[in-house]
Amino acid sequence: MFNTFLELSETSQLILFLVLLFWVLPWKGAALWKASRNNQRSWFIAILIFNTFAILEIIYILYFSIPKQKNSLNV
Repeated sequence: MFNTFLELSETSQLILFLVLLFWVLPWKGAALWKASRNNQRSWFIAILIFNTFAILEIIYILYFSIPKQKNSLNV
């Protein structure tokens, strides 16, 4: 796959880069925002450091950033 990327023209590489950039940045921004607001420092650092093409960010937003509902009975 890497050889195929190198065989792309410079214009195609630029277009691919821009598509990936516009895909990743909103997810990364939203995930960092939610991690910060939820005081989840370890998630914030992981999302900031690792570039997973928004996979880690999507997993965090959909599963780990949702606040747990408190049990109103507290028995």
